[in-house]
Amino acid sequence: MLTVIVFILIVGVLIFVHELGHFLTARKNGIRVSEFGFGFPPRIIGFQFMSGQKKTKKWRLIWGKHDGDDENEKVDLEEARENQETGGTIYSLNWIPLGGFVKIKGENGDAKEDLDSFAAKSAWTRIKVLIAGVLMNFLLAWFLISFGLMLGAPESIESNQSNPSSKIKISEVVVDSPANLMGLKVGDEILKNEIFENLEDVQNYINVNKGKEITLYIKRGNTLLNFTGMPRENAPAGQGLLGIGLTEISIIKYSFFEAVWKGLIVTVNLILTMILSIYGVLKNLLFTQKAVVEIAGPLGIAILTKQVTELGLVYIIQFAAILSVNLGIINALPFPALDGGRILFILIEKVKGSPISQKTEQMFHTIGFILLITLMIFITFKDVTKFFK
Repeated sequence: MLTVIVFILIVGVLIFVHELGHFLTARKNGIRVSEFGFGFPPRIIGFQFMSGQKKTKKWRLIWGKHDGDDENEKVDLEEARENQETGGTIYSLNWIPLGGFVKIKGENGDAKEDLDSFAAKSAWTRIKVLIAGVLMNFLLAWFLISFGLMLGAPESIESNQSNPSSKIKISEVVVDSPANLMGLKVGDEILKNEIFENLEDVQNYINVNKGKEITLYIKRGNTLLNFTGMPRENAPAGQGLLGIGLTEISIIKYSFFEAVWKGLIVTVNLILTMILSIYGVLKNLLFTQKAVVEIAGPLGIAILTKQVTELGLVYIIQFAAILSVNLGIINALPFPALDGGRILFILIEKVKGSPISQKTEQMFHTIGFILLITLMIFITFKDVTKFFK
């Protein structure tokens, strides 16, 4: 249940912040927003501010999906018309708690004659509205990473000396290695004892006992476990005798200003790393028809959420920051149905000197949406076969 709650909170906040970027930028540039919702419909309740020459009532409530359909709302709207009042944005709370949405006037290319329409604005203004969601995800990642650094974040330290507060963590488990067969997992903490007090001691212990049975005492979340296995006498290059990667970490806290500055550096590096990774994936798909990294869908992210939840709050914060950067970069890709795809059509419009027909653009976005849904289903199927085989 805790994993479900954390998963919903992470996904909800990431999507909500993304949509908030679109909303704030649209409003700042004089574009009408008919509704800004927390969660996805159906609607639970909404409220709308009224404005006009007279203000007998400054706002009205909207219950459920009805908007002027029941008697109370009809009275509210009739009163507003009599006083020459108009309704602004509807702020709604909805039943499906996975993020949010924003309805922007003219976002589908209609109402071009209205000055408060998205379609009537300049190309630069429309690009600002579209890119704002991506930038908000990057800002959220910066905030989360900085906050995590203030709480105390795990960092790698030198492993050649004893440090009572440090922890020896497994950072990699090679497939079909002795460690994999033992049941060891990434994130497991190897508990210190009289034999080893730092990372180098563990490595020496494994090397001395190659071909012999060893037992490692592990802390996984709040559970203490022990695993028995036999390091190989000879290992493939780069894999190690047991087939694990190790890192020694210590919890380090930063002051506010140090955390903000270091958080910015970490966020920028994370953005650049992900861009290069996506470039590498696309390059390999185009030239070798092979992806060099594993891609996780909603199910995969949910399972990863369970793993980081067991590790603690700081790990959850870091995981959310990584997902936020990932969401921002994916949305910035010049693919139909994504923000980047819509920006691409605006740039084509500027080069061409006239807008692409609304019908043609909508067709591309529809095809792009179908392809994205198909890809998500395919990745989810792979996740199912991978995690439940």
